[in-house]
Amino acid sequence: MATVFRLTQAESNLADIIWANAPIQSPELARIAEREFGWKRTTTYTILKRLCGKGVFSNDDATVTAVLTRAEFLAGQSRRYVEDTFGGSLPSFITSFIGGGKLTSEQAMELRRLIDAYEEGGDNG
Repeated sequence: MATVFRLTQAESNLADIIWANAPIQSPELARIAEREFGWKRTTTYTILKRLCGKGVFSNDDATVTAVLTRAEFLAGQSRRYVEDTFGGSLPSFITSFIGGGKLTSEQAMELRRLIDAYEEGGDNG
């Protein structure tokens, strides 16, 4: 199943708790969610089930683990955003992001380094 990179605010709140504590037992997760958000146990389990269905976490034998790290999830969200908003064009995204501003020498150098490292056909990526 493909991971869904869109979360509701409630899903995002619970995901943050899981990433901070994984692996975590689901009853402990429910206690934390009750303390932090005032959620009932059933609310936590419903949202957890949705997160597992989206491919972000798994819940096996009442142990919740991350299928994706926070960094992997955010990278997927970023790629999805560029695909949906800019037709997958990274140059269009960067142009929009910079918005007529200027890059510092350090930022430009870092972008060049990243491009060199990830360029197709190069021996670095």
